[in-house]
Amino acid sequence: MYHFCMALVEVDAVSKSYPRRVGLRTEMRTVVEDVSFEIVAGETLGLVGESGSGKSTVARMILGLAEPTRGTIRVHGVDLGRASRIEMKSLRREMQPVFQDPFAALNPRMKVLDIITEPWAIHGLDAGTGAEKERSRRDLLRSRASALLREVGLDDSALNRHPHEFSGGQRQRINIARALALRPKLLILDEPVSALDVSVGAQVINLLRRLQRDYGLTYLFISHSMPLVRYLSTRIAVMERGRLVELGEAESLCAHPREAYTQKLLAATPELPAGAA
Repeated sequence: MYHFCMALVEVDAVSKSYPRRVGLRTEMRTVVEDVSFEIVAGETLGLVGESGSGKSTVARMILGLAEPTRGTIRVHGVDLGRASRIEMKSLRREMQPVFQDPFAALNPRMKVLDIITEPWAIHGLDAGTGAEKERSRRDLLRSRASALLREVGLDDSALNRHPHEFSGGQRQRINIARALALRPKLLILDEPVSALDVSVGAQVINLLRRLQRDYGLTYLFISHSMPLVRYLSTRIAVMERGRLVELGEAESLCAHPREAYTQKLLAATPELPAGAA
């Protein structure tokens, strides 16, 4: 049983529709319909469902990358639909994504040092300005980047290399290091291991568990795999065709699923080897 007290994210009756052409007409296609849930500080909320169920659209709306057609999303009590640019910049430092494809998420022309330190430059947290401080600034940024790489199981030799020189699992570790650069409170993990093989994915999942424990992170963990979500999550929200069909504590929901769709997901082949837990 978990004991949390503060809702970090509140999703309230949110729907999202997109226009699409049907012959000569334009119709609205609803991909998320009337979804409500909270993400409580310190927990992992697993958002699970098959491809096309609306999971990633929900994530994009929480990140402020898409606007709900209806409903409200609040982060730290701030309504994203009414937030000022200054408020949104501050909130984006609190929320960082880790996406599915670890290669597409990294600029192939940038070295790892530049990739990891880019968030500090964007958000003005780059350890000082002025020509006289330039050398010490570079040294400090390199030191900070090295520390982040060590946190995710990589060493300093990665800093001067490009993304194509790494394996898929190593690239995802670099993505995670970049996401941690701003010391966010919430990581939105959108299928972070689905592009990796089973054993490498298990290592990344266990890395995420350790980082959550060490830094007090909150996770929204998105996956199509119920066994994987069950392993990592405190609570689970099940989405089917844009709707939230079941929500509950992980062990209880998995032991006594109400919906046939949830039972179907539970019967899926696990993505983690038996020894991962």
